[in-house]
Amino acid sequence: MTVVLVSLILGALIALYFYLTRNYKYWQNRGVPCMDGPLPGFGHMLSVICMKTNLGDFCYNIYKNNKGRSMIGIYQLTSPSLMIIEPELVKTVLKTNFSSFFENTINIDYEVDPLASYHPFVLSGEKWQNSRKRLTWAFSNTRLKILLKSVKQVCATLEKYIDGKLSNVTKTEFELKSLFSRYTAQVVAAAGFGVDGHCFDDEKKEMSFREIGESIFEPSTRNKIMFALVFLIPSLNKIIKMRVISKRVEHFFRTLVADLMEQRRRDGIPRADFLHLMAERERAEGDKFDTEMLTGQAMSFFIGGYETSTVMSFIGFHLASHPKIQEKLREEVVTVLDRYDGEITYEGLKEMTYMDQVFNESMRIVPAGVLMKKRCTQETELKGSDGVVCRVQTGTEVLIPVQALQNDPQYWENPDEYNPERFNPDRKRSIETFAFLPFSEGPRFCVGMRMAQLQMKAGLAIILRKYSMELSPRTQIPLKMIPGAILSTPKGGLWIYFRHL
Repeated sequence: MTVVLVSLILGALIALYFYLTRNYKYWQNRGVPCMDGPLPGFGHMLSVICMKTNLGDFCYNIYKNNKGRSMIGIYQLTSPSLMIIEPELVKTVLKTNFSSFFENTINIDYEVDPLASYHPFVLSGEKWQNSRKRLTWAFSNTRLKILLKSVKQVCATLEKYIDGKLSNVTKTEFELKSLFSRYTAQVVAAAGFGVDGHCFDDEKKEMSFREIGESIFEPSTRNKIMFALVFLIPSLNKIIKMRVISKRVEHFFRTLVADLMEQRRRDGIPRADFLHLMAERERAEGDKFDTEMLTGQAMSFFIGGYETSTVMSFIGFHLASHPKIQEKLREEVVTVLDRYDGEITYEGLKEMTYMDQVFNESMRIVPAGVLMKKRCTQETELKGSDGVVCRVQTGTEVLIPVQALQNDPQYWENPDEYNPERFNPDRKRSIETFAFLPFSEGPRFCVGMRMAQLQMKAGLAIILRKYSMELSPRTQIPLKMIPGAILSTPKGGLWIYFRHL
């Protein structure tokens, strides 16, 4: 009896092993180089799933260890995925052959997470086209000037907040993500919805837009698990059905948008916010928008606007770490503001070209997204410069290691050096376009890019004209990112001293 039981268990384990490793010759059978050592059931992803390695380091190590190749096969759990290593293939996927790779790989089940399923990043087909058309209209030059009115009000609040912390001291210490998340969440509340986000009032913390943003993006245990399930193990999430957006946050946005849109439709009073623009668009199209879709788009405005606090944090860190660069940028800011009588204007922000260089260099070193994942929607052939030819099948995930490309010495001289001059007008032309992807490229580049730049420029201009930033010893150098976080989040935070000039 014991022998029979042992034989059954052994047989079951052998069968399970062969089931979990059934695809692990996929790339070899197609003549594509593949990473060694996939583990049964985990493929090459165990260290990332267990949150021992952050996703950026994982991709960078694969990229570095396979330099000289055009592509490399890996296994995400039991599924084969293709990482492309050279910019020309990135161009093929994102632009030249876009029709074969037009889907991003994050799947949000409408039945589980209805509002998140309307985010432009996860939409496809006609829904994506309609959403992008409306958002492109909302973020045109004319309408960005309207939204800037609300941004400027928040800039004044930010300045008052910092002044308050410096009222009786020569310097004060801020954790940049904490400071800038107050700013970006308040911008979203004002420019998105035309309401007070209570982000600078700690007595109203529980009802603030910042608290909502933290519930989605902070590297809590719940959010790490959610990120792993949605981004890394979507097949498992089909069973578990974990939501990106909690029911509490969903209810908040549904109620807010329904009430405000009804008000906008009823009174027709011009306002400097996204919902007013959507009401204008409704009248122009002569058709009332679906409330569910509109709420999803409004929440997308919130998510995109809030997460720019991460980019601002690293920009502030780099400026504090490089005083000469900070001073050069301050000179530009003061000069431009003086031309416009000290006012933040749309035209003035566009003239801050050195600030653009600083932004680009910070986003090169620490991109908001370390990895892009595209899904093949139509079988197609990729040809590498090393002679490798891969017939990519429909449904296959293609991985683009953004952070690795943006820190590769083949495309960037002294990539570890923080040097905004590499983006000056003369040198910028020589940059390998598809080795720099802060907002993606091709037809699916980030539609909110200009709004993100607008709010970041305005906020940093207000700070630089009045305060100096110095690195605090509390910031852990070199920076190490928290594994499992949705966005790049350094351990211990980014601590900076602010002083009045």
